[in-house]
Amino acid sequence: MIDGLFSAFLFALHPMPLALMVIGVSAGVFVGAIPGLTGTMLIALCLPLTFFMSPEMAIVLLIAIYIGAISGGLITATLLKMPGTEAAIMTTLDGYPMAKAGQPGRALGLGIGSSFVGGLISWMALVALTKPLSIWATKFTAFNYFALIIMALVLIAVITEGSFIKGIAGALVGALLSIPGIDPSSGTPRLTFGLVELNGGIDPIPMFIGLFALGTVLSDLIARGKKESSGIEATHKGIIMGVRDYSRHGLNLLRSSVIGTWIGLLPGVGAVIGSMVAYSSAKAVSKTPERFGTGCEEGIVASESANNATIGGAMIPLIALGLPGSLNNVLLLAALLIHSVQPGPLLFVNNPQIVYTLMAAFLLSNILMYLIMIMSVRWVSKISQIPQFLLFPLIIVFCLIGGFAYGNSVTDVWVLLGFALLGFLMDLGGFPKGPMAISFILAPMAEQKLRSGLQLSGGEWSNLWTEPLTLIMLLIALAMLVFPLIGPHLPRMAHRLGLRTSDSTEE
Repeated sequence: MIDGLFSAFLFALHPMPLALMVIGVSAGVFVGAIPGLTGTMLIALCLPLTFFMSPEMAIVLLIAIYIGAISGGLITATLLKMPGTEAAIMTTLDGYPMAKAGQPGRALGLGIGSSFVGGLISWMALVALTKPLSIWATKFTAFNYFALIIMALVLIAVITEGSFIKGIAGALVGALLSIPGIDPSSGTPRLTFGLVELNGGIDPIPMFIGLFALGTVLSDLIARGKKESSGIEATHKGIIMGVRDYSRHGLNLLRSSVIGTWIGLLPGVGAVIGSMVAYSSAKAVSKTPERFGTGCEEGIVASESANNATIGGAMIPLIALGLPGSLNNVLLLAALLIHSVQPGPLLFVNNPQIVYTLMAAFLLSNILMYLIMIMSVRWVSKISQIPQFLLFPLIIVFCLIGGFAYGNSVTDVWVLLGFALLGFLMDLGGFPKGPMAISFILAPMAEQKLRSGLQLSGGEWSNLWTEPLTLIMLLIALAMLVFPLIGPHLPRMAHRLGLRTSDSTEE
């Protein structure tokens, strides 16, 4: 493994990969710092570009964008009280009050330094845990893997933002959209409605560009309106955390980074929940919890170290199990599948260079993120105030070009426009896009594993409940599915049972 990592670092430090990382991190920070634009949007726009790259180059670019976008959100969260990304929501609670109190450089410095530490600690977990987990996963049977995917899908739908019913509905729609195409068993078209263009299924690239890029633009332009906020001038005073700062906040950095990494491991949870849990934990153990929300350094450190740590945590199940731990990871998975690279237990065997390149790019992108943000924070903070009506037309043009360039087909453009409308309607109705996108990718994997299991067992379904691990995971999935439905009624049921008990006692 050491030799593989060393070779990957040598590759990543070549001029072209290094240039891609600089461009990716810079673009990610730029987009992440602008409210209304997201890293998911930028990654979706860049997916068609990766079609013409090697898998290693594609991973280098997308990882860099991912890290830059998550980190860039803290700039507007601190200076405008408008998180550029959802991951920076908790940073606004203390970052903006500190900046308003005359310490914008200090607030930004704490956020940038903590983001770097969070990324570094999660990278260590990525290197240490991914291979053992993938080795353990190679012992999975096809039914084990099917149950694991089902459990992940239910978890994603249940804990995602919005209501439980909407999350489940989104996951079901995603699974339904993955069905059109050629049936893998019979070789005949299914749910194509006679359209030859659907024989290959729905292409994920135009789908994701429409859903996450153009759909988001339509939502911002039509539904959300213009957001106004008075910004604070960024300064470099206090922007670099010293040794004393790292020593003072060391325990908080470690605890929050571990929390973020652990939460990142859970499919569909994401950086928002990671930063919230870390922030709450820091407040719970603090000697001065009343200072949180008033410009407290501990709050900024906890939020930013955790949200960056979730990136590395989410990479672990993506590589080792083929399960995307976040929405951005769905797009990374789509990029790998474009290049016929299947993440999962055998990735270390079949394409080890991909894994080590990802690990090397992850660490180097974190380093570049720290340097770029430290040097360019004043410039980026001004760019973040560019009116959205100037940016969005450019994004719309790039969406349409990207959708057409992917397959040189007008059909792809229509698919893109259709999913842009669907994405807009989902935003309007409060339906989360994450469960649908992740289900679209994972449902075919679940089908393939189930078919493989049935073929190996001679069509015997009983293995679903006779294999202990399969049964446990399916029961967990069932419990997660049922509890949100009956949970609100449990107190009433318990009360009724209590009344009946007391009545029978009196009798």
